[in-house]
Amino acid sequence: MKKHLSTSLKVLVSLGLIVYLFLRMDLGQVRIALSHVNHLYLLPAALLFLAAMTNSALKWYILLRAQRVVVPFRAILSYTYVGFFFNNFLPANVGGDVMRGYGLARYTERTAEAAISVIVDRIVGLAAFMVCAAVSAAVAILFMEHTELQGVEVAAVVALGLIVGGFAAMLSRRIRAQLGKVFRWRPLIPLSSFYQRTSEALDAYRHSYAALAIAFCASLFTLILTNMTDYLIAQSLGGGVALIYIFIFNPIIAFVLLVPVSIGGLGVTQAIYPFFYGLVGVPASLAFSISLLKQLIIYVTSVPGGILWWRGKAGAGETTRHIVEAPGT
Repeated sequence: MKKHLSTSLKVLVSLGLIVYLFLRMDLGQVRIALSHVNHLYLLPAALLFLAAMTNSALKWYILLRAQRVVVPFRAILSYTYVGFFFNNFLPANVGGDVMRGYGLARYTERTAEAAISVIVDRIVGLAAFMVCAAVSAAVAILFMEHTELQGVEVAAVVALGLIVGGFAAMLSRRIRAQLGKVFRWRPLIPLSSFYQRTSEALDAYRHSYAALAIAFCASLFTLILTNMTDYLIAQSLGGGVALIYIFIFNPIIAFVLLVPVSIGGLGVTQAIYPFFYGLVGVPASLAFSISLLKQLIIYVTSVPGGILWWRGKAGAGETTRHIVEAPGT
């Protein structure tokens, strides 16, 4: 009941925000912008977004190799696409992380390593995103005199500090040992063995400097690809958004969308695009139009993940049916 209530509330948030924005937005300007879209830009934008997802799979593959978890890249790619599909139909992006971690755990039968690899993958990605936002905002402030972005710069630096500090604490054996004492409490004793396994799985990254550095660079490349996706979308609407602004706001928007208040970021995305880009003078109708086309590309590019998930589900069901029928043959 609580799960259904939570999901219903998030659906209401998404729909409520969409209705509010449509009432508040100059729909005439939005309609004009969308009616003059240059569709030649949208196909390469979608292809870049698919390339970004593929590159994300490569980053995860690198982190798994650091744990000595050997999984074919094709399987990792499949779990990544399935996770992306669920990102858009479950509350917040963490839903996709659960799905890809679940798929990997079933494949390898190493639940702790699967869970930790997904968490580290997310942390490295967020760290790279915040570095990009902080550096880009600093460039805009120092060389373009965008002093209004000082708050964005501070927020990006603080977020980066929290992410790096949190990761350092996770890797600390002393801190994990102290936290492990909590699992001596009787109600938590059944979870103590899983905590111990996940703690041991983290040790694989304590000295994997090369793997973490390569994964960080891969995250930056993923961000570049997604930034160029937004840039091509803006160009399809006639331009008006400098690339430096996309490098500032796109990673922060991705960070904000982790908050589980909507379904797949719908509504929230359309609200925060005009807010952030409005800081640098981009018209609200243009930013809103960009967010709508970005949402469309996200949905279209998530279709392969849905197909892979359905095929995997159908294959599992077929296997089960044969097993059940085997004694009667």
